[in-house]
Amino acid sequence: MIPLHVHSHYSLLEGAGSVSAIVEKAKEYGLSSIALTDTNGMYGLVDFAKKAAEAKIKPIFGAYINGADDENIYALFLAKNIKGYADLCKIVTTKKLKPDFSLVKLLSGELPDLFVITGSLELLRQIPARANIFAELISTKNKKRSTRKLYEYALANGVSYVATNPIYFVERDDYQLHKVVTAIRLRANLANLNEEDLADEEFYFKDPAKLDHVWRAFPEAVNNARFIADNCNVNLGIGKYKFPTYDAGGGRDSLSFLWSLCAEGLEQRYSEVTDKISARLKYELEVIAELGLTDYFLVVWDIVREARRRSMMMIGRGSAANSLVSYCLGFTEVDPIRYNFYFERFLNRSRSAPPDVDIDFSWRERDQIIKYVFERYGYDKVAMISTHITFRARSAFREVAKAFGMAESEISKISKHIPWTSAKNLPEVAALYPEAKSLRFDIDPWKSVVELASRLADYPRHMSIHPSGIVISPQPINNFTALEYAKNKGLGIIVTQLNMYGIEDIGLVKIDLLSQRSLGVLRDTIKKIDKEKITKKRPAPTILRLVTA
Repeated sequence: MIPLHVHSHYSLLEGAGSVSAIVEKAKEYGLSSIALTDTNGMYGLVDFAKKAAEAKIKPIFGAYINGADDENIYALFLAKNIKGYADLCKIVTTKKLKPDFSLVKLLSGELPDLFVITGSLELLRQIPARANIFAELISTKNKKRSTRKLYEYALANGVSYVATNPIYFVERDDYQLHKVVTAIRLRANLANLNEEDLADEEFYFKDPAKLDHVWRAFPEAVNNARFIADNCNVNLGIGKYKFPTYDAGGGRDSLSFLWSLCAEGLEQRYSEVTDKISARLKYELEVIAELGLTDYFLVVWDIVREARRRSMMMIGRGSAANSLVSYCLGFTEVDPIRYNFYFERFLNRSRSAPPDVDIDFSWRERDQIIKYVFERYGYDKVAMISTHITFRARSAFREVAKAFGMAESEISKISKHIPWTSAKNLPEVAALYPEAKSLRFDIDPWKSVVELASRLADYPRHMSIHPSGIVISPQPINNFTALEYAKNKGLGIIVTQLNMYGIEDIGLVKIDLLSQRSLGVLRDTIKKIDKEKITKKRPAPTILRLVTA
């Protein structure tokens, strides 16, 4: 059986099939491997890796990269190994961030850890023939002429060739859904879609056994497909954490430096350090060291120290308040000994995930501390985390209705009655929710709209910025994930293509630096009090003394 490459729905609504559905189909056909190739992206690779592992199918990680807007060229890149995966992350990042990205220039250089497959004859003519570059042969009716030309060119110029089966939708009957998501992506009307905007009708998940029969006259193409599949072996190291490092300076190791900071903080926090307090601190530090979190705590301490140095409004919250180490390092202001807080609620030896330290900053000062983190730890090692905004009932209904050419006024009149629920509930929404009982989704055209919209449940709609998450990597971050500009490119904010769940799965550590308007209000209040010289007449209120301590 030959491998297949899939354009998943993660790719800016490029295809029409969830990762789960794709992997299930591959399992049904008995495939041993399958490749996921998002367009100019690697958004869904971690989810794909996990689903494939559950199904005992080898995931092949790739990306479909196209040229500039005025070029009709593209190439599929498949990672041979973890180095190839890192190279692919860098390629996608460059494609997203650099307006002068050139696919021809890229492929004129050596890329030994990647397989490259292209069905673009124009591209093949501009790049040197290499052992890892293959001409893509596709068997569909619409591709017969171009495939014949590619085959003849490959034979004449010593280029290897490979049989593939692009998948843009899982079942043949999903073509209408593919048209809908394409219309949404292009903000177009279904009736006005051009043929070149759509994938071939034959790009569905075909039975690999039948494909072997189709390619029986081209055994080398099939053998090359198997060769590529066999030689793509990437282990993402899911669950293995990659903590940022902290240089304590002066030749000091991280653990002894953390101990000294905590000992100093203990003396400042307590007038009398009892045996109970000392034992608690020793226990917490031992757990932190065993879990390999020493540098993580030092990085958070460094951020907090800088905020205090700048007299910023900040406070730690959440389960970190259960930790004496957090209290000694100044993350939190609540004494866990006095209130008998259990450290295990924050961190324990059985915990598989890193701790979650949330630091609140004044909404007017948060950007300053984020800038400090980028400058202190390196712009190549720090990024904001993205969120993948998915379709819910109302947004799915609106977008599909627009694709059908419905008037905005008519759509709004109906959508305002649709509750905030999953899109998959749309067909039964009138029966499930009293506020939607007047909706007639059982008659056309609304019946067709709702039926298709319900299938967009949990499909990515667009990317945004996580409200607080920032990731610091021990290596250049695009070794692990591709990067791109956030939705408003003009702001210059770069985010990871993986969302917070993917970031955590591949072992990068998220730190939450939150923006709190209430802290800004307190800052303004204190300034006003100082200005009016009220503080000279009577002591500041307790809450203000606490915040400014």
